[in-house]
Amino acid sequence: MRLLVRILLWLVTIIAGLIILVLLSIPVDGLIGGGRVEQLTNTTIPNPDGPPIRAFVARPATPGPHPAVIMIHEWWGLKAEIVGKAEALADEGYVVIAPDTFRGSSTSLIPRAIYQVSTTSPAQVNSDLDAVFAWLVGQADVLPDKIGIMGFCYGGRTSLLYSLHNANIAATAIFYGMATTDPNELRALPAPVLGIFGGSDSSIPVEEVRALESGLNQAGIPNQISLYDGQPHAFVTSIEAIRQGGPQQQAWNELLTFLSDALQQTKSAFIPPQRPIWQDISSVTTWLGALHHRFVCGLEG
Repeated sequence: MRLLVRILLWLVTIIAGLIILVLLSIPVDGLIGGGRVEQLTNTTIPNPDGPPIRAFVARPATPGPHPAVIMIHEWWGLKAEIVGKAEALADEGYVVIAPDTFRGSSTSLIPRAIYQVSTTSPAQVNSDLDAVFAWLVGQADVLPDKIGIMGFCYGGRTSLLYSLHNANIAATAIFYGMATTDPNELRALPAPVLGIFGGSDSSIPVEEVRALESGLNQAGIPNQISLYDGQPHAFVTSIEAIRQGGPQQQAWNELLTFLSDALQQTKSAFIPPQRPIWQDISSVTTWLGALHHRFVCGLEG
């Protein structure tokens, strides 16, 4: 009996120690990584309702004016992978701005990422993005009526939420992010929507993807929702991986076609596909995926 009690005490001590280490990693990583965002950004944007916003801006080599895209990072915060994709998209003829929506915080640790998302309100993010949008409108090389928004994971969800907030957005591209499937709410979207999702995403159930497509259709919003069979959450990674081909490149090319139709034509030429091709795909949710869904990329509420 005493041996059993000792074993239980050791287990409790180990578990408590692990919990303490996880909790301590949040402030420690914040202190260590204080300059990460500054190293990746090249622009400071005035913000009337908060601190100045740091952002990475990439411009085409050709003369403007050009359409523009706001690119929102994942729950990690602004990282080099986003900068690489912003530069690649600029090569396609867009002024691309990748703002820091966590106001100076970036990480590679899951506890810190959860903390960043859970302590950053959508209202604050929308306010900061209003400043980013106003800055873009004031740029001489930007077409003010051809500004779209896109994002990955947390950034996909944020892109959808901001498009519901700003009636002047001209296109919305969501990479595995979710906010609402309610057609009454989606009806407020001002422009066509592209949704890219993984068929084996353990964070966003296929049923929610179907519900989003159905909600957009009921709301009368032009949309293209694509599910890549066998692909996990966050399957579109760096621009180097995209250029190697496969599903990542297919999804990126789908984005380029969507943005070209929605932003590079005098009048939007986007035509939704006639029917989805993924009705038979199903997904499995894991406990980590459920946690990710709860804090980062799932439905509100």
